[in-house]
Amino acid sequence: MTRLGDSVARASALLVQDLSTDSTVEQLLTETKARRYLDLSDLPAQEQAELIAARAVEVLPGVAKLAERIEARRAEGKGLHVKLGIDPTAADVHLGHAVPIITLSRFQRMGHDVTLIIGDFTAKIGDPTGRTAERPPLTDDDIAANLAGYREQVRPFFDFEKVSFRQNSEWLAPYTFPKLLGLLAQVPVSQLLQREDFRTRLAAGSGLTMTEMLYPVAQGLDSVALDCDVELGGADQLLNLQMGRKLMEVHGQKPQLVVTMPLIEGTDGTGAKMSKSKGNYVGLSAPADDVFGKIMSVPDRLMEPYLKAWTEWTDAEIAQVLKRVEERSLHPMDLKKILAGEVVAALYGVDAAMAARAGFVAQFSKKSFTEVETPVVELAEHGAEPATVVLSKVLGFQPSASAARRVAKQNGLRLVLQSEGGQDAVVLAEADAIRPLGEVTREALAGRQVTAVYLKAGRKIAELRGL
Repeated sequence: MTRLGDSVARASALLVQDLSTDSTVEQLLTETKARRYLDLSDLPAQEQAELIAARAVEVLPGVAKLAERIEARRAEGKGLHVKLGIDPTAADVHLGHAVPIITLSRFQRMGHDVTLIIGDFTAKIGDPTGRTAERPPLTDDDIAANLAGYREQVRPFFDFEKVSFRQNSEWLAPYTFPKLLGLLAQVPVSQLLQREDFRTRLAAGSGLTMTEMLYPVAQGLDSVALDCDVELGGADQLLNLQMGRKLMEVHGQKPQLVVTMPLIEGTDGTGAKMSKSKGNYVGLSAPADDVFGKIMSVPDRLMEPYLKAWTEWTDAEIAQVLKRVEERSLHPMDLKKILAGEVVAALYGVDAAMAARAGFVAQFSKKSFTEVETPVVELAEHGAEPATVVLSKVLGFQPSASAARRVAKQNGLRLVLQSEGGQDAVVLAEADAIRPLGEVTREALAGRQVTAVYLKAGRKIAELRGL
């Protein structure tokens, strides 16, 4: 059995136990945290390819081709040459940025050679992917500061001691104009204009500069310069990555394989990508308690993609716990606590994860509301109304959805579940604030035996009856 197989066997024994208990959760977090450093070089080529593909959106031209390339490099006594390009456009990094880095770490632990390309040259152009307007260029000082912040924040997910760093100004800055013209003569304009964001901007009458048009070519030349086997990138980078394949063919090289990674949905549950501008992100530099609480606020449906994005769990393990949730032998909130613990453990260690878990639980177990006179909300009357309306009618909030949404965004909107064993709480995401309160409450109570349920917004609270 492989080293990964041994770890899976140990975790499987834990996943059938009571996952609401601290002792079991701590053992599980310890096991899965250790996987982040597990040597995966003993996996057969096909299993390595499948493990990479399990967390990718696409592997082009296919998983079988990736396995073949791994096997071919092994026959030569070496690993694949894998690269990821980084344009250091911001100093702060969130969990969405960690997704390709985690996959890159798996390549690294499989025994492959990894290169991080620092896009100091392309950052001055500005990647137009997903933009509705031209991205402002960066200065050398901006790039240096952002890169330092990036390395420090993603360090928990990646071994920077076992990676090569290259700056693409090495080969792009001296690239001559005659040479560029000769290359562009072999690149159809139609290939550049396949990009949906370009077509959208042109249709809207927005500007599109030649530097933006040339960005995919510049990125493709990175692959040519390094003669890569594999390039990673976000799913929105697919056309840029395919340009790398095209330019490698033009230069007589064997085209790289492309592995695209999912774009992670933000914590607010609206379907928008995680981003700082939307405020729906979890920062890698946030305190452990904040990271734990923010993840506890996400809709239940995000647990599966989040488990796949940020943990070292296998597909079979994820399917196992989701089946337990479906069968009601595991409450969604208990699984969410494990997910939050996984992320905190990755950033700060298992002890910090367990402390954040205890702190979260303590917030909702110190007080009992059974002896406190509170307003009552009859779900028979108000269950079809969203929490925003109920808050307005019963708890005196302003009669608008924005008030409740602001509270939810700050993790202040909760269902408090009273039972004989104490209290627990379900943090409601912003999207839950505008759903029918009765529906949200029934989902929270699935598989739970409770004596009372309360809706809490900040310091205001009301008892929900008629469940």
